[in-house]
Amino acid sequence: MCIKHDMAILEDIQSVIFDLDGTLVDSMWLWHDIDVEFLGLRGLALPDTYQRDIEGMSFTETAAYTKELFQLPESVEELKEIWNRMAIGKYTYEVPFKPGAEAFLQYCKEQGITVGIATSNSRDLVEAVAGSLHFQDYIQEIVTACEVDRGKPAPDVYLEAASRLQAQPGHCLVFEDVPMGILAGKNAGMRVCAVEDAFSQAQQEEKRKLADYYISDFYEVFAGL
Repeated sequence: MCIKHDMAILEDIQSVIFDLDGTLVDSMWLWHDIDVEFLGLRGLALPDTYQRDIEGMSFTETAAYTKELFQLPESVEELKEIWNRMAIGKYTYEVPFKPGAEAFLQYCKEQGITVGIATSNSRDLVEAVAGSLHFQDYIQEIVTACEVDRGKPAPDVYLEAASRLQAQPGHCLVFEDVPMGILAGKNAGMRVCAVEDAFSQAQQEEKRKLADYYISDFYEVFAGL
């Protein structure tokens, strides 16, 4: 369902909770290159299904999965630190908001809608892009999947974000860009809007089926007002 010129999506919504990568910010493009470089330095090739296989996993779960898959000598914590070092410059200087995202955040602020982030990414990288894009002006809570028991599609990270925002799940709206994230929001009892992203273009039909709404950009959420 496209929501252009339709504000029903925000009816009875007290809090909006965003996934980060590919949803609130345009960052998915950088991970393919990092994965290729990381594995290439170890004489390994990136499997075609790797990104889909890790979809929704927390940063810690991804490190554990990757360590086991490739039998890497580094510890889980060492892998996370390596990935943080490889990505932090890009998150600080090269990752922008998705189209219309900042304008929508400003709209939520004006309307008194509280805002959170529930991400599978690491705290270090979230804080890097948050500092660059001044999230503190709009976002009250940031929760990473490493802080809860299970990554997406389990509802844990979204339920934790709602709890910190003091919002009931039924009055929360989730924005997500991939199927596992959409399922996490639905499993949390929240309404979910799928966001178009080039990285998940091949999954567009699946995303439309799983989500309550679908948008090409955030301007569609409040178009016509």
